[in-house]
Amino acid sequence: MSLLFTPLTLRSLTIPNRVWMAPMCMYSAAPEGDAVGAPTDFHLAHLASRAAGGAGLVMAEATGVRPDGRISPWDLGLWNDRQQEAFARITAAIRAHGSVPALQLAHAGRKASTDKPWLGGRHLAESEGGWQAVAPSAEAFPGHSAPHELTEAEIDRLVADFAATAERALAAGFQVVEVHGAHGYLLHSFLSPVSNHRTDAYGGSIENRMRFPLRVVEAVREVWPEELPVFFRTSATDWLTENPEDPREGWTAEDTVRLAKELQARGVDLLDASSGGIVHDARIVAGPGYQVPFAERVRKETGLPTSAVGLILEPRQAEEIVESGRADAVMLGRQLLREPYWAHRAAAELGVQQAWPAQYGYAVVRR
Repeated sequence: MSLLFTPLTLRSLTIPNRVWMAPMCMYSAAPEGDAVGAPTDFHLAHLASRAAGGAGLVMAEATGVRPDGRISPWDLGLWNDRQQEAFARITAAIRAHGSVPALQLAHAGRKASTDKPWLGGRHLAESEGGWQAVAPSAEAFPGHSAPHELTEAEIDRLVADFAATAERALAAGFQVVEVHGAHGYLLHSFLSPVSNHRTDAYGGSIENRMRFPLRVVEAVREVWPEELPVFFRTSATDWLTENPEDPREGWTAEDTVRLAKELQARGVDLLDASSGGIVHDARIVAGPGYQVPFAERVRKETGLPTSAVGLILEPRQAEEIVESGRADAVMLGRQLLREPYWAHRAAAELGVQQAWPAQYGYAVVRR
């Protein structure tokens, strides 16, 4: 029996298997007018096809909780009715294939206001349709302009923005929300001492640096139904302390374990463990499953369920991660871009009977 294809129940929600689609920005949302930030027909086809492909959970990409929280003018947002209605069409399609629709709630922070990556991904000035970025401290990410340092009143408003977007996500039919605290974006930039140089209640000690992300989690959990799960994505390390030649002090795996305990106490149901993104020049040694040890450590030291990410490519590799207890699920990103029906292939290779969409029955090899 394959553990990868057994259900996972979090709170009252049962996810049919442990092959999940990771959130990946597509830079294809409506860029202007009253539909700005809304998902398009591209998103409907893109996300529904992975549900048809057998993924147990399909997570939509980082979705801005306010206009200036998007990475680019072509990123998704969820702060108005038009966007909510467009998302509802997508969640219905995902659920029709038996998958769980999930949404990542995000604010890009000092890495906001960029061009599409295939156009170079450069910073966009306000005269080019960009906007003023915000951050814990007025220190620019390389290649960007200096961000505005958030006031405490502005932090309060952002907490409310995350909660409001969570409410809209529920109304749109999502069954899971994930708070994005990774990859150098706003919440991660508060956590890491590399980017947080504040001297008030939101800077300095690790307790202070965790304050804003934990307030966001508390606000989201308060409006999200008790019976449905909340995830948190973290960068488990900034990849600085792993390099003895790098003098910078960054966020560490030990810090992540400490954060995980605080998240668990506030009702987070799963930690989605990624890494990096706070600096542009970290030395990262990547290889198949290179981030799995972060998910494994959190799971073992806290008991909090985790998902593993990072170059998980083959079915037996994914099966081993889950079967050995290193993580409770795997999040696939680029592999699902290459192969939308990976989950069906994996099931066949692992000897599992998994139903294809009835319309595609002619494609199934029957023995």
